[in-house]
Amino acid sequence: MDTSTFQRGLTLFNAREFFDAHEVWEDVWRAAPMEEKKFLQGLIQVAVALHHHSRGNLEGARSLLNRALRNLSHYPDSFAGVNLAAVRAAIAQCQQALSAGAPLIPPSI
Repeated sequence: MDTSTFQRGLTLFNAREFFDAHEVWEDVWRAAPMEEKKFLQGLIQVAVALHHHSRGNLEGARSLLNRALRNLSHYPDSFAGVNLAAVRAAIAQCQQALSAGAPLIPPSI
């Protein structure tokens, strides 16, 4: 995995630049080895879900968070320097907020 580009995506994500983070991570995903693709796809899906949410597309956000959780569930609690246990917990909190119509607090990775 291209770690410097991956880190740039993390920086963008944590700055809540979700669309840009997803664009950067897609470049990393294209070149990544097969065993990292679902991990990257899961993070991309979280970024796109939060982008959808910011634009009022709650159904799109829900759907992508569900798929992200599925993809990230195939990896250990820590992978590629990312605390996936915390990311999965944050996704679950986002899902609950969407279901309850409560404010969604975007996680940091």
